[in-house]
Amino acid sequence: MSLAVLKSRALSGMHAPQVTVEVHLANGLPAFTIVGLPETEVKESKDRVRAALQNSRFEFPAKRITVNLAPADLPKESGRFDLPIALGILIASGQLRADQLDQYEFAGELSLSGELRPIRGALAMTFAICQHSPQKQAAFILPRENASEAALVSDATIYPADSLLQVCAHFAATDDSARLAPHRSTLHCGNTSYADLADVKGQLQAKRALEIAAAGNHSVLMVGPPGTGKSMLASRFPGILPAMTDQEALESAAVQSLTSGFSVQRWKSRPFRSPHHTSSAVALVGGGGTPRPGEVSLAHHGVLFLDELPEFDRKVLEVLREPLESGHITISRAAKQADFPARFQLIAAMNPCPCGYLGHSNGQCRCTPDMVARYQNKISGPLLDRIDLQIQVAALPYEDLQAQKAGETSLQIRQRVEQAFQRQQRRQGKPNNLLTTSDIDTLCQPEEKAAQMLKQAMQKFNWSARAYHRVLKVARTIADLAGEPDIRMAHVAEAIQYRRALRDY
Repeated sequence: MSLAVLKSRALSGMHAPQVTVEVHLANGLPAFTIVGLPETEVKESKDRVRAALQNSRFEFPAKRITVNLAPADLPKESGRFDLPIALGILIASGQLRADQLDQYEFAGELSLSGELRPIRGALAMTFAICQHSPQKQAAFILPRENASEAALVSDATIYPADSLLQVCAHFAATDDSARLAPHRSTLHCGNTSYADLADVKGQLQAKRALEIAAAGNHSVLMVGPPGTGKSMLASRFPGILPAMTDQEALESAAVQSLTSGFSVQRWKSRPFRSPHHTSSAVALVGGGGTPRPGEVSLAHHGVLFLDELPEFDRKVLEVLREPLESGHITISRAAKQADFPARFQLIAAMNPCPCGYLGHSNGQCRCTPDMVARYQNKISGPLLDRIDLQIQVAALPYEDLQAQKAGETSLQIRQRVEQAFQRQQRRQGKPNNLLTTSDIDTLCQPEEKAAQMLKQAMQKFNWSARAYHRVLKVARTIADLAGEPDIRMAHVAEAIQYRRALRDY
């Protein structure tokens, strides 16, 4: 048989389109050609495959070898096609049987000695395939280092292998003892321990705002002088979020596997991303010649913390506006387009002025009103309008710092958050932050006095329609935390107070 056909997968954003690896051997001068829009990593597989076959004691055929990676218009990158190309050569040259090949898919990079090395995006490939073909159980032969993460997709059968020889033995074996054994996944919650919110002394208003944000999936901006605990509060925020579902954990892990940043030990742990303020727009939302996910996607179903918010380049911050609304990001390039999920919670922190001490009791601030306005205006109105909770984090008095009494633990707060979250799931099947305009008209109508108060606040502060709806969503979450079916005056009044942080300076 001079032709062999195997199946593999490419990566295009979060999608994993199937790639058919066709290997043909023909008479003529010895040559090795790979066609099908291969990038440099794939072209270099010729030398890796040749050395791996020879060092595994196989014969490398002295023929004209043509490898076609179909479809031809899909760009192919990385070394994941080494394994199917090597197997195709062995099958086409008659050195390996071709039985039951159509039941498997293959991916793996080969070393020169024939050992299998891990690849990027194994979980994303497995997750995407099972999503698109739920009726057919997928069977994959992958490097052993990728088996644990790929096996997190329960509908897939994963066969881990250490070398090319092991894969060949699996197809050549006449009894099951010599075949590859399926990897048994041991799903567990991983290392979900977070820093405790009880470590933060005082700051009851900020803790209350974070509790509301966690319960309703709202974004938060904390404004205050240096050293008041803004970063401490943000780093402890994942610990009060509701537990991840299996679907959320798979989606989050699949995105992280695209950058080889996922570890099975962090399974079901909320991602917490904190990029430096010198980050570029591409680092934040993703991009590159071959589009890779950025920080907003790596924080999918987790937290994106932007410290020193005004220090970010304004153009960089503006790219957050679309994913904050839509929950996904589309990276468009001349040659390709990639979609990534970006359903994250934004937690931002900033000083009120360039020196940071505006409104501080020490009276050190010497910033002029023009300097303060120029500093705060680094954050555009449209972006600020999309942040639900905007709170002040004031400096702590000496007495609070000396107090030994600890506040509520993250566990206590998380219990209330999960109760409120479950109320939202039973009522509308999604968190309050995702309510549409029609949902708000149906589910977020306040009582008459509360509606009148909200009308006055909107006129006084010149709120946009978006701000009005976001205040209603926050009020709905406050009512859920209180176990109230209706939005009352106290709930609306508290929600209004959470949009005045910068206005009060």
